[in-house]
Amino acid sequence: MELFDRIVRVIRANVNDLINQTEDPEKILEQTVQEMQEDLIQLRQAVAAAIATKKRTERDVNNAQSHAETWYSRAQLALEKGNEQLAREALVRRKSYWDTAQALQGQLTAQETIITKLKQDLRTLEGKIAEARMKKDLYIARARSAQAALKMNELLDRYNPSGTLRAFERMEEKILQLEARSEVIENMGSQELENKFATLAEENDIDTQLTQMKQRIAGVTETHLPGTGQSSAAKKVNFDAE
Repeated sequence: MELFDRIVRVIRANVNDLINQTEDPEKILEQTVQEMQEDLIQLRQAVAAAIATKKRTERDVNNAQSHAETWYSRAQLALEKGNEQLAREALVRRKSYWDTAQALQGQLTAQETIITKLKQDLRTLEGKIAEARMKKDLYIARARSAQAALKMNELLDRYNPSGTLRAFERMEEKILQLEARSEVIENMGSQELENKFATLAEENDIDTQLTQMKQRIAGVTETHLPGTGQSSAAKKVNFDAE
């Protein structure tokens, strides 16, 4: 049955296939369930129409049987009155109604079979619709999740994390270089200051030595001490020699 084939295809539809389509999966599922609901309404109308037809057929059968019985009674009455010809005509009419009742009875049996099948299809369709509604919500949730994952992957492809990390690594390397330069400059400034103080200390030591040398030279040129024939500086030198 084409109706149920379409229902089975919908129930077994793969969400990934729906996502690859240009239509919105949610709209497709909603539309399919709506179509199934419309089919259910039409099937219910068909069942109601079949039941109504069956009732009319039953009424026609009863009427035909009633007329057949009436003409049978008339045939008996005519025969009792001795009118065999009239009784024959009544029996002919009775047979016509009886044949009609038998034909209608055959139609009634066929209609009952159709109604039974339609009711069975109706219950099956109602069950399929209930199942479709339940799975529809699940499929919609899965479709939304898949779409969100797809958008996230597209976003990650657009903003490649490895490229971003490389940019941060390059920035970190530049910062380290700047910090290293600053440290070198700071160390150079401190070393220069130390060198200046060391130079001052050396100059101070040299000045001290120079002063001592000047004092010694000035002592050598002094006059000799009385009665010795030597200067005090010469005497000091001799003393130092001892």
